[in-house]
Amino acid sequence: MSLGATVVVAVALVAAGVAVLLSLRANLTGQAQSQADDTARRIALDVASRGADPNRYARLELPEDAPVQVTTEDGRLLAVSRGLERISGTGVAAVRAVRVPVATPTPTPTPSAVPGDDHGGGDDGGHGRGRGRGGRDDESRGGEDDDRHGGSGTASPAAGDDPVVGAIGRTVAHGTGRATLDGRTADYRFAMVKATDLAGQTVLIHAGASLTARESAVNTTAAAMLAGLPVLLLVVGGATWRVTRRALAPVEGIRREMAAITASEDLSRRVPEPAARDEVALLARTTNETLTALEAAVERQRRFVADASHELRSPIASLRTQLEVGSAHPHLLDVPGAVKDTERLQHLAGDLLLLARLDAGERPARRRVDLGELVREEVRRRPADRVPVTVDVEPLREVAGSRGQLARVVGNLVDNAQRHARAAVTVTVGLRDGLVVLAVGDDGAGVPAAERARIFERFVRLDDARSRDEGGAGLGLAIARDVAHRHDGTLTVGAAPAGGALFELRLPPAAGDPAASVRG
Repeated sequence: MSLGATVVVAVALVAAGVAVLLSLRANLTGQAQSQADDTARRIALDVASRGADPNRYARLELPEDAPVQVTTEDGRLLAVSRGLERISGTGVAAVRAVRVPVATPTPTPTPSAVPGDDHGGGDDGGHGRGRGRGGRDDESRGGEDDDRHGGSGTASPAAGDDPVVGAIGRTVAHGTGRATLDGRTADYRFAMVKATDLAGQTVLIHAGASLTARESAVNTTAAAMLAGLPVLLLVVGGATWRVTRRALAPVEGIRREMAAITASEDLSRRVPEPAARDEVALLARTTNETLTALEAAVERQRRFVADASHELRSPIASLRTQLEVGSAHPHLLDVPGAVKDTERLQHLAGDLLLLARLDAGERPARRRVDLGELVREEVRRRPADRVPVTVDVEPLREVAGSRGQLARVVGNLVDNAQRHARAAVTVTVGLRDGLVVLAVGDDGAGVPAAERARIFERFVRLDDARSRDEGGAGLGLAIARDVAHRHDGTLTVGAAPAGGALFELRLPPAAGDPAASVRG
């Protein structure tokens, strides 16, 4: 876990470092670009203020610590920074300036004798000056400057955005290149600006700003990050390992104790619960609750097996004795007793099988059962020599479930009531609070309040003096309660109006029964 956390932190730190370096590089590049723009515009303003001086470009004040080129639009170098030995990235590789002659005004022709010739000649002279500036006097420029001087601005396609005479244009382009200045080669960020001087000459100013500071800052920052990353990862890994180990120490204690419990099969042991009120403490508490429930289940299973073995031993031993006596002395064979023991053994085996199926989570079939009619059938089937049973049921009180299991509940409750009643047993079926309620009461001694929860446990009989033959095995009420739970109902015991015990089975009505809508 610590290794995984360290790897995640390392990836996050590397990503953050790359982002920081990229941001730093972009910021410093922007600063160099602004510096190049400022230098180019400053020189462009100087160019725009110059007149028709043949040495106007040679007299430009160019910086000595940055590469600068002043070129014509067709790429001829007019001025260059002192010490520039090599350059790339501007589109002009030349580092030696050439002299560009400046056109001079053409002499004015002799006035004609025609009146008004002076005026015409003056106009002619003006045009002559324009032609002279763009004619043979400036062979290197052809007729290009004549059109610019005339203000048309359409002498060539490249001149479409040329600034007016004595002005500068916007920044035309940016780029990155290398230059060797005074023997030192470095990367530069270049800016190009157009300017037109007072003589009508349009030039391009290429000015660069060094990226050495950018590279130095980025390299220094990267080196610092690379040097600090292992230390930071070591600290993070150590802290994560320590915190993780401290946080998982209670979990390790729980694991060790659970391993010991599994090895010893001693379910009475419990895992340690941390004092902190966190998820680990909740885990330990839940684990102990699970162990408690498991211990109780195992204990119930052990008791169940022991009691079942004891209960089965009696009828089997009695039946065997009778069969052995009958085998040796046929005239002494107690056939009715053997049949009775066989029936008891069969009934006990059936109860144990039903409990095993209920413990396995078997869900009952969902069929509509008229509980009142079921009660009448079970009471009519009983022997007449028992305590009489009074039945008072409402018609069409239907529930959903297994008819056989519900019949077993009715039979067990009536058997228990007849076993403890003095003279009368009452059975009623009705609707109460949106539930179908089966109530079985007797006029016997009743069940003490302290024992009302215990009597639903398996193999429990409150009357120890009663014989097993008369008292049963103590499984009837346990089966009735489990069947009630499997049918989403409840089984409780209280005091009957006649003074005995009153067992009440509450079940939800079947779907479609009017009682179901009342309950909903």
